[in-house]
Amino acid sequence: MTATTDDIRVLIVDDNRTVRRGIRIRLEHAPGIRVAGEASNGPDAIVRARAEKADVVLMDLHMPGMSGIEAARVITQEGRGGCHVILLTSEVSDAFVVEALEAGVSGYLLKGHDSDQLLPVIRGAAAGTSTISPLVAPRLIRELRDARPEPSEPARLALLTAAEQRVVGLLSSGVTATEDIARHLSVSINTVRSQTASALRKLELADRTQLALWGSRNGLTRRDPSSFRMK
Repeated sequence: MTATTDDIRVLIVDDNRTVRRGIRIRLEHAPGIRVAGEASNGPDAIVRARAEKADVVLMDLHMPGMSGIEAARVITQEGRGGCHVILLTSEVSDAFVVEALEAGVSGYLLKGHDSDQLLPVIRGAAAGTSTISPLVAPRLIRELRDARPEPSEPARLALLTAAEQRVVGLLSSGVTATEDIARHLSVSINTVRSQTASALRKLELADRTQLALWGSRNGLTRRDPSSFRMK
């Protein structure tokens, strides 16, 4: 496939050569994506991301010498602003997800489970959106929900319509798929997308993950998602 200057430049980082090769083969056949190079460890990833002007770094979590999270923190804090990191790992631990988000990653995917999401998540990261594996996101949100709550923001909460609050509430309760939210509320998928986009705009948040965490901190969570169903 012919590369263009508009292609998303992806750096593949994994200490397993076979894994790198499998990812490369898949990306090389994807329209709009160009493999910028490979690295087998964190320090090399930092150097290659800079040298190859990577748009997205697709990186393993556990590597010798420096973890993917440590390397992600350096890459995202270097100030170039155009390079986004997606962690691709087998590690399901909520603690690692929280640490990764704090390091500035734009995605957290599980090997095997999220393979069909790899291309859209790469494109989303390049566009500035974040994605957490649906296998991890509900557990993470529940953990944050049950943790000590932060002070709420009633003024910002008042910006949302009742319908938008219901959508945010479901996100905060761990119902992350647009189709599932639409089914819970008995509305169309397009309605959910419109209300999500409106809430993000009003609250000046970057993505659905931030929106879900904001809703959790501001009391929109319900332990029983059916409580959000339209009457």
